[in-house]
Amino acid sequence: MKNISKQKVLFLCTGNSARSQMAEALLRHKGGDKYDVYSAGTQPDTVDPRAINALGKFGLDTNNLVSKNMNVFEGQVFDYVITLCDKANNECRSYPNAVKQLAWDFPDPKERSGSNPFSTTLNELNNRLSMFLLVEDKDVNITCCVTENSIDVESDQLDDFEPISFYKSLTDDIRLKTLMLTHYHGELCVCELMEALEENSRPKVSRNLAVLKKAKVITDRKHGQWVFYRINPDLPLWAKSVIAQTTENNIPMISNELQRLANMQNRPDRASFCK
Repeated sequence: MKNISKQKVLFLCTGNSARSQMAEALLRHKGGDKYDVYSAGTQPDTVDPRAINALGKFGLDTNNLVSKNMNVFEGQVFDYVITLCDKANNECRSYPNAVKQLAWDFPDPKERSGSNPFSTTLNELNNRLSMFLLVEDKDVNITCCVTENSIDVESDQLDDFEPISFYKSLTDDIRLKTLMLTHYHGELCVCELMEALEENSRPKVSRNLAVLKKAKVITDRKHGQWVFYRINPDLPLWAKSVIAQTTENNIPMISNELQRLANMQNRPDRASFCK
């Protein structure tokens, strides 16, 4: 029987003190037979004992969880580099030697309200990693190891955000799938969305993006000739959760789109630098 080498995954965050440590422990637990998992920080800090405690409550191995600078992995090739906070994504939009790079944005548990912010973040990471395994490797056992489902209520971060406009923006097939695909990949441009959705009309896709932008559900950034779209990082947590839960529980709805995107040639470069 042919021996298949494990794929390498690197989680990046600013401090490498909580979110990336929890993600490392979770993925090692859920898919350690097929993935070698690492984490690092752009500005590493001491591992937060509350993150260790949250992992321990669910019986996850916390041995060897040490905060590291991303520089220790310089020159290494990773099959997946996944940023877990918007700051890390901005500092390193295009990680050298990454086969695939995903940009996920989770609130810092150290700054969240509620009674169990670290357990809440762990639960959200678990859901996202279950989705990751479902998309990237259908043979991996994705049974959730975290059963707590306590999403604490946090105050809205976005001024003048209208729930009615938000829910209306989800009622179109193109817009809903755009949000689901963007939730998974972090950010996408119009040409990538056209390829994924098999939509030949650029104006049609652009019109739907304009609706999402007007509703403040997405934001954009320009890089060279490309404009990239992502979920608005300032969305209220409940709205982010709606998009996350919709995506994570309906992967078959976008499986063909994800495959077309994975097979797309000459995808635009998100950046030519890594600060």
